[in-house]
Amino acid sequence: MASFYSQNPATDELLWKGREATATEIHKAVQNAEEAFLSFRKASFEERAHTLWKFATLLSDAFAETISQETGKPLWDAKEEVQAMKNKIDISIQAYHERCPVRMQALSNGTSITRHCPHGVVAVFGPYNFPGHLPNGHIIPALLAGNTVIFKPSELTPKVGEELGKLFQEAGLAKNVLQVVQGGRNVGQALLSEKAIRAVLFTGSYAAGKAILESSLHFPDRIAALEMGGNNPLIVSKASDLDAAVYLTIQSAYVTSGQRCTAARRLILIENGTQEAYLEQLIKKTKELVIGPYTLKPEPFMGPLVTKAAADKVLQQTEELVKRGAKVLLPVKRLGEDSAFLTPGLIDMTGIEVPDVEIFGPLLQISRVKNLDEAIVKANETGYGLCASIITDSEPEFNRVYEDVRAGIINWNMPTTGASSVAPFGGLGLSGNFRPAGYYSVDYCAYPIASIEADKACLPQKIPPGYPQ
Repeated sequence: MASFYSQNPATDELLWKGREATATEIHKAVQNAEEAFLSFRKASFEERAHTLWKFATLLSDAFAETISQETGKPLWDAKEEVQAMKNKIDISIQAYHERCPVRMQALSNGTSITRHCPHGVVAVFGPYNFPGHLPNGHIIPALLAGNTVIFKPSELTPKVGEELGKLFQEAGLAKNVLQVVQGGRNVGQALLSEKAIRAVLFTGSYAAGKAILESSLHFPDRIAALEMGGNNPLIVSKASDLDAAVYLTIQSAYVTSGQRCTAARRLILIENGTQEAYLEQLIKKTKELVIGPYTLKPEPFMGPLVTKAAADKVLQQTEELVKRGAKVLLPVKRLGEDSAFLTPGLIDMTGIEVPDVEIFGPLLQISRVKNLDEAIVKANETGYGLCASIITDSEPEFNRVYEDVRAGIINWNMPTTGASSVAPFGGLGLSGNFRPAGYYSVDYCAYPIASIEADKACLPQKIPPGYPQ
């Protein structure tokens, strides 16, 4: 029975200590969820929505502070995450009515009716970078549809996961409709081995998503909705407002210390006479970014990475790129001995073969190109396909990027991190399996049943030949 704990990455303060769920406990939780599903699915849509509205009222600044404590992100960032969680209820209700309505069509011999039904017991796997918002983005539509949920938080953010479960119970969710199981990979594997799990809803890395999909091959009747990472390009062309272009770049690359799946990893810079002034300003502003714990006043722009080990990995990956010949414009440096705080880095990889790897931290890699055609080719040099963005005053340039860059989210004069909850959220290739979340998350939380119905049995007006008269 393995125990584990979480710490504040800024201070090393112990935040949570517990143990991993055993295989027996996981099996029992799934059984309980199966039993709870029988009654929960019969509750009206309005009853389920009412409980979720109550849950939204319980999301507070205290919960945001728990997120900041366990992830290290600034409090303003955590508060935005909590607000997105609150918004998810009404957005999901709207999406459900729009995408999963009861549809009726009169036929000559009855009525065609399409309704949507919940799957049953759903497993939700949460990430550490948005430990509230991203699992919530699966949980809310799953509960709204009438499913019961087994939620496994990231082992790096167990306290947020535990508090999230408590808030749902406080909101009045029936017993065993949502259960939290804590632990790492072994717990995830045990949960995935349960035959009664009808859907797996996941946000995290490509490696973990691939393992989930492979485990689900043993259950072909199970749906898997996978949100995975990105090696996202930001193309910078001509922009009349230099300060805005720099701001959008920093928001793309360094917000949440680069720990967003939508963060820009690659800056594709079109050489058109403005790039040197842009780079000079980008370096200046990046150097001036305030880095510190969430308790710092005034608030910092960036906090630490989630763990010292995560910071170690980014430093190691950066050093490997330097060995390949990268020109360092701003080094990624550790602030303090054995710290999880890193400074944002900027390196020029022009002309160097770059591994197609998602470096999950504050590092931006530049590639200089001559024109938009080369920029598009460079943008597509990845197996990932989550998001892309272009900063340009030219609408035709954006249209080219929209048509030719392969990604699930493509922005114009907005950061790559600018994803909307009222739109689908998902990517292609190594970034997802064509089951986008966001507004479309209701699609994988319920399945359609088609019926042809008549209030009494009647002979058809035309009897087929050969039928006895």
